[in-house]
Amino acid sequence: MNPTYILQFILSIRWTYTMTAILIPYLIAITLLTLTPGLDTTLIIRTATLEGKSKAFQAALGISLGCIAWGIVVACGLGALLMASDLAFNILKWMGAAYLAWLGLNMILKPRSQLADIQDNHSNRSTSENWFIKGFFGNLLNPKVGIFYISFLPQFIPAQASAVTWVMGLVMIHVVIGVLWSSLLILAMQPLSRYLKQPKFVKYMDRITGSIFVLFALKLALSKR
Repeated sequence: MNPTYILQFILSIRWTYTMTAILIPYLIAITLLTLTPGLDTTLIIRTATLEGKSKAFQAALGISLGCIAWGIVVACGLGALLMASDLAFNILKWMGAAYLAWLGLNMILKPRSQLADIQDNHSNRSTSENWFIKGFFGNLLNPKVGIFYISFLPQFIPAQASAVTWVMGLVMIHVVIGVLWSSLLILAMQPLSRYLKQPKFVKYMDRITGSIFVLFALKLALSKR
């Protein structure tokens, strides 16, 4: 038997073992983290319940694009600046907190009592109700996402491997799992949405979601690395 083939076979087995040893723990960890309720989950459930499936998927795609943007930032090494610079971290932190507080206070102070105006006057509200943008900026302006990637991903990158390739690959796995989980949440809420679109529930849901957003804003503003 050709020694070259034997060497290639051994290397392929070693590569498969390495990938399995790295990816299985990562998949378990990132799946559990994705399933843990947080701001993204709150936004998607609220949007799916009150705004409908289409806008909920817009929010989910916005969140996913925010994750990809953070992956690019970290892969390019700019995340190291965020990790090392208190000024950079604090600027982004306060921007994110202000944005979440603005979203939350709008929901608390101006809750809707019905959803007909969203469906009938879609063109008039398209700018203020762009859930893709809300999902994207809600994720992008949260420096905790970048810090999470910087602190969590390196342990799953093999020695001497391309950090850029691996970071983006791991981030895309996170994005795929996030999209699948978001889709499951959205589809699960659809059968209930017709019963949950009562005027009182719409108003309460806006205020509850707004309060959660404000709490996340306070948590982000008071957070340290």
